[in-house]
Amino acid sequence: MTGPNWRGIGAIYRFEMSRFFRTLLQSFVSPVISTSLYFVVFGAAIGSRIEQVEGVSYGAFIVPGLVMLTVMTQSITNASFGIYFPKFIGTIYELLSAPVNFLEIVLGYVGAAATKALFIGTVIMVTASMFVEMQVMHPFAMVAFLMLTCVSFALFGFIIGIWAENFEQLQLVPLLIVTPLVFLGGSFYSISMLPPAWQTVTMFNPVVYLISGFRWSFYGVADVPIGLSLLAIGLFLGLCMAAVWWIFRSGWRLRP
Repeated sequence: MTGPNWRGIGAIYRFEMSRFFRTLLQSFVSPVISTSLYFVVFGAAIGSRIEQVEGVSYGAFIVPGLVMLTVMTQSITNASFGIYFPKFIGTIYELLSAPVNFLEIVLGYVGAAATKALFIGTVIMVTASMFVEMQVMHPFAMVAFLMLTCVSFALFGFIIGIWAENFEQLQLVPLLIVTPLVFLGGSFYSISMLPPAWQTVTMFNPVVYLISGFRWSFYGVADVPIGLSLLAIGLFLGLCMAAVWWIFRSGWRLRP
């Protein structure tokens, strides 16, 4: 039994990363500007009326939600476009006939998308530290949540890229589903601030568990138990891996 084709994985990974480095200035400047605008709007306008949330200054409180919002959307967008473009121009068949298996293809594309999202998430945290005083009470948990989120949503984006038949569908899920779920998932407020009925409804939003766990790693406060957050991200990761395995096994949307 031969080992993984690391050369093939590396070739896919480097190809995807080269596209990122060609637009590095845009990839770096865009999150810095958007983060600054969030702090100007939310920090100045709302933060002047809400000084603290659960013992944390409002400006610092929104940082984990802001990071999660960007990391999720970037992971999905990079991974979905990465696999959709070969489908669009027809080179996907050359890739499928190359001496690489489906796991190696996924590792190359998803690894590159997760790396890009991780880089942008780091840029946002560095930018946020210039506006507010942050602390990370559980750094290992913070890194673990960040990396698991990047990988999970990159896998999800990979699935979207295979499912999409045009560029409109490629943007449909991130814009109309993921972004609203993040905004309604406690990214800029605490679930405890909602009326009891809405708190119950919000608990059906899976993004709540990711943001809550990530925020706990910063300040030790969470809307849901940390164990549930870990279970949610692990379950989502497992579902995405199972879906990708089924796609390559069945050839769904890959074979004419």
